Amino acid sequence: MGLTRREPQPERPHFLDARRGVRSMAEAGEWLRARGIEDVECITPDLAGVARGKMMPGKKFTGNTSLALPSALFMHTISGEYPDETGEFRYSPNDGDLKLVPDLSTLSAVPWETDPTAQVICDLVDTAGEAVAYTPRNVLKRVVSLYHERGWTPIVAPEIEFYLVSKNVDPDYPLTPPIGRSGRQISGGQAYSIGGVNEFDELIDDIYHFSDAQGLEIDTLIHEDGAAQLEINLRHGDPVELADQVFMFKRTIREAALKHDIYATFMAKPIQGQPGSALHIHQSVVDRKHGHNVFSLKDGGPSPLFFHFLGGMQRYVPAALVMMAPYVNSYRRLTHGMSAPTNNAWGYDNRTTAFRVPTSDASSRRVENRLPSSDTNPYLALAASLACGWLGMVNGVEPDQPTDRTVNEDGVISLPRGLLEAVAAFEAEEAFHDVFSREFVGTYAGIKRGEFETFMQVISPWEREFLLLNV
Repeated sequence: MGLTRREPQPERPHFLDARRGVRSMAEAGEWLRARGIEDVECITPDLAGVARGKMMPGKKFTGNTSLALPSALFMHTISGEYPDETGEFRYSPNDGDLKLVPDLSTLSAVPWETDPTAQVICDLVDTAGEAVAYTPRNVLKRVVSLYHERGWTPIVAPEIEFYLVSKNVDPDYPLTPPIGRSGRQISGGQAYSIGGVNEFDELIDDIYHFSDAQGLEIDTLIHEDGAAQLEINLRHGDPVELADQVFMFKRTIREAALKHDIYATFMAKPIQGQPGSALHIHQSVVDRKHGHNVFSLKDGGPSPLFFHFLGGMQRYVPAALVMMAPYVNSYRRLTHGMSAPTNNAWGYDNRTTAFRVPTSDASSRRVENRLPSSDTNPYLALAASLACGWLGMVNGVEPDQPTDRTVNEDGVISLPRGLLEAVAAFEAEEAFHDVFSREFVGTYAGIKRGEFETFMQVISPWEREFLLLNV
């Protein structure tokens, strides 16, 4: 009796096993069906970096469904209010639709949802199909394209600091560190402490598991100096991809913390007397044709473009600070004696400077921008930092001399001291109207002025303590 010959089975397409990203809507349909996905979250960051969008059934996502959001959604404050028109800030007269265009390279699972759910980051175009200039992902893409036009590719590696805090349902009460596995409230001074990290082992395991399920790669995780303050470092790569990852990591970390009945916060200065939280950005630039680091010469020494990039950072970052420190609270971090740089100095392996050049070989020569706070929209922080370096490179801006001293001890703060001062400097820099677009500068400045006016309506504990009975 002869054996039945089996037909060879077709090879399973590799994209079906991809944790992140497909190449076409046809592949997206198969990817969703293979996972039994019921819903798809079509999301995009607003100017604050908050995920906005729409949810739809998986079957409709792969159909010819048009998704739109009102333009006013990108013109409200962090508190959800719509500020008055000021300066060049104007609303669309008809609050017309902006179309969501899914970037299928960002398709991934939503691992904390109980029902099978996927998510995809979307770009925004107008009714004519043109990129909407004032939306964050498009702002960053515009800046990256300026590098490409010069034959360069920018490379970035973000470092994200955040605090874990006990649940706080009444904003009148200060935030406090959570209880760790030891049963005690964790204290400060735990920089690089493995024991500090181990206090939250199960939560950190969830962060890793959630990240892995989304195809997000963590390079390292450490405990920072603040009480229950952690830092996650990401691998270097394309600015838009890394901004997408920071955007997704913020969602992931918050969800993992909530699973353990605590909060994760990216406020720049959440706890009085504790260090603030930063979004440090490591930056280098690669020649698109030959692949070498343009910050280094053939002999391994620093190139003129390296110094011009530093010169651009020193010259333009103070005017762009509002894109890296976007809230009133951000400037509480940038104060004397609180670890964060309060200057626009640069130095070799000097963490007290705004712009640090880490020790490295020639191929890895880079500039670390230590000014952005973790409350910033990652797309806008990266756009601002890279734009300032680009302006320095194309305009041949020379930096001053590097410093090897502790530049935060003299009490001098050579940056805007508050939100309104930062907005004024931002609007006054004419170069930004070309680099970011005049439409974005006007929109962003108007929103920030509106947020300041909302803040001014709140009476603080300081005012009640010192003014109530003394003036």
